[in-house]
Amino acid sequence: MDMIDPFGRHISYLRISVTDRCDFRCVYCMAEDMAFLPRKDLLSLEELDRLCTVFIEKGVRKLRLTGGEPLVRKNIMHLVRELSRHLKSGALEELTLTTNGSQLSRFAGELADAGVRRINVSLDTLDAEKFHAITRWGHLEKVMAGIDAAQAAGLKVKINAVALRGFNDIEMPGMLRWAHGRGMDMTVIETMPMGEIEADRTDQYLPLSVLRAQLERQFTLTDIPFKTGGPARYVEVAETGGRLGFITPMTHNFCESCNRVRLTCTGTLYMCLGQDDAADLRAPLRASEGNELLSAAIDEAIGRKPKGHDFIIDRRTNRPSVSRHMSVTGG
Repeated sequence: MDMIDPFGRHISYLRISVTDRCDFRCVYCMAEDMAFLPRKDLLSLEELDRLCTVFIEKGVRKLRLTGGEPLVRKNIMHLVRELSRHLKSGALEELTLTTNGSQLSRFAGELADAGVRRINVSLDTLDAEKFHAITRWGHLEKVMAGIDAAQAAGLKVKINAVALRGFNDIEMPGMLRWAHGRGMDMTVIETMPMGEIEADRTDQYLPLSVLRAQLERQFTLTDIPFKTGGPARYVEVAETGGRLGFITPMTHNFCESCNRVRLTCTGTLYMCLGQDDAADLRAPLRASEGNELLSAAIDEAIGRKPKGHDFIIDRRTNRPSVSRHMSVTGG
């Protein structure tokens, strides 16, 4: 039942965006005046559970809930608790999520009780004023309280930071020491050309090859084979004893080892983050109480998974590579 794409890659990782809504408006991710999907267009929690279950039956071993901000979806913990049955059965190796941290104080304990063992928290600066500026609506103290609650609940936290030239590049050494000092791994990510925003991404873009060279003036970075199932390449930082990951879709894409597909809250399956080709799974999901049509639609979609993306950021290419915002497919 394993899903294998045309290039021999085993698809074992599903990222599912449970909502396109978010309580932040990060400047590199979305416009401030966003038009979100009508609630009637969203799959129900029961439909999301059914879809995820079919993917698990077809070989998915890692499931990540994303958004938007997944924890703003109404009754989201009902879905998490339902999906946790696959952890108990052994069919699923990991159930996790990526969050901005704003709701973690409320949900950290419930997530841990449901079998979630680690989470990613997106955090681009430790400066409260800069944090409010880049998120437009966010407050750093609320995220910090969420991280405290997550660690108190026993969740392993990894910090994700988008590297932005002229904004947080000089903060990276301090953020690294802070994260590792609290026992948290950290991953830095290149900004990606997705969706229309109110800024020029060429002004934001910082190649991670440049950032790594800057960090190596202060730290000893040693490449290690550690993997979490995602696209990050990791180094060990001798001075802190922690791990630092680099996600480089622009300077060194990770397509050759891509093991994932992305499902939206409307039932659209994207086989590649950086391509527009997609498959509608909502129609076969609703066409029958059985899963034969849905399973066939998934197989057909996996058979179209491309070799890689076509991301470009430069002065000649100032339009996004794909028109949908990151919040639609959750990164």
